[in-house]
Amino acid sequence: MIWHPDWAGVLTGQPLQWIISGFLTTLYVSIIGSVLATLLVVLLLAMRLGNSRVAHGAVAVFVSIFRNTPLLVQLLFWYFAAYGALPQSWRFYIGDNHPWAVFPGNIAWLTPEFLCAAWGLALFTAAFLVEEVQAGLNSVPKGQTEAAVSQGFSRWTLLQSILLPQALTNAWQPITGQYLNLMKLSSLATGIGFAELTYQVSQIESYNAHAFEGFAAGTLLYLALGLILGALITFLGPKRPQRRRQGILTETPKDGI
Repeated sequence: MIWHPDWAGVLTGQPLQWIISGFLTTLYVSIIGSVLATLLVVLLLAMRLGNSRVAHGAVAVFVSIFRNTPLLVQLLFWYFAAYGALPQSWRFYIGDNHPWAVFPGNIAWLTPEFLCAAWGLALFTAAFLVEEVQAGLNSVPKGQTEAAVSQGFSRWTLLQSILLPQALTNAWQPITGQYLNLMKLSSLATGIGFAELTYQVSQIESYNAHAFEGFAAGTLLYLALGLILGALITFLGPKRPQRRRQGILTETPKDGI
């Protein structure tokens, strides 16, 4: 018996609608989670770079908790424990139908699953991002800080104009990787019933047993989304000084000889 894939089983009708809905849901939760993670990193950096020992300790505890516990466990906690502890009136309001809380493609965002997934992904990613940025700050030579201080730079000007631009440039590749991880790890939110791409593809397997075609389509969509987001983040990220790039280009022919 020769098996032939039947792509019509996933690219038409209800399965196609599930795939489109899952793809858009993954895209939206990745964007919202990335924005929340970025805001959290700004807050954590402000606390870490301040003079308060309590703030330093709070950041250390935050990073330790969210870096050393599984993301799936965190998502289950936010969905079943934290959300369940909210006042009943809040849960009724969130669970109600809100026509204004819908993204293009008819993707509702004011739902327990969407909110818990975005929040959980943001906290988890922020714990890694703040360490990546800190590594970038540590890579800046101390002589630059001493020179800026001797010229009367304030602490904020030193961070904004000298340290942070270089730190982000040095650490942008691992930072990009963390944002891409957020997108890929959104598949774990299927554990709380969040209807993202993996969840929807799983439905196809139950619907018509087209497991190979369904998961192949899901894999290709994850790959396409990862390549597009990676290229976009790289494009929007800081660029290394032109002088260094020219230096590299002029050195290449010598190596070739």
